[in-house]
Amino acid sequence: MLLAIIQKSIDIKVPISTAFTYFARPEHVSDQMTGKGIAMTVIPMDIKDGMGVGTTFRIIGDFNGKRLEWDCITTEFKKEEQISAKMIKGKFKKWEITTKFKSLQENLTNITMVVNYELPFGLLGKLVNMIGFGKSASRGMETALYKVRGLLEGNASLPVYITLDAYKKLIEEKKKMNNAPISSVLSTVIEKYNNITTQIKN
Repeated sequence: MLLAIIQKSIDIKVPISTAFTYFARPEHVSDQMTGKGIAMTVIPMDIKDGMGVGTTFRIIGDFNGKRLEWDCITTEFKKEEQISAKMIKGKFKKWEITTKFKSLQENLTNITMVVNYELPFGLLGKLVNMIGFGKSASRGMETALYKVRGLLEGNASLPVYITLDAYKKLIEEKKKMNNAPISSVLSTVIEKYNNITTQIKN
């Protein structure tokens, strides 16, 4: 078995409540994991208690052109402290992720993400090797955290919670837009709304 732990930390200049609210929706973070060699999409399947313990979601990952899919369940959801999830179906022998939150100051929060996984040697006929996958995943996680920091520090008042009904409508629009990132879909919806509002006023 191939065992590995990837850990990345970052300080973000926002209150811990803002950081936690953003990370409480897994699709928000995966939305930032796009770049050279890596991309991830998270699709909530069965939502429990506001994305809390028992919530299941599917992760679709592209690592240097190699596609992997796995289903996860949220195992811990401690407000402004920790969120954990583990794989319940997929090609990994083990896959767990934990995001920890620590308030450093009133407007400064430390976020630490830890991924613990096991890959079998013959995974998809040598489709993924330890070095390639590890480097891609590590780089993707680091890049995602930097993007989240830029987003939250640049838009500290960004509303990151929407109703479930509104989210379902966003997912429908996402499919129409060839699975574009949620942030892009939301921007497009807002632009359409603004255009309609302008036309009505005129």
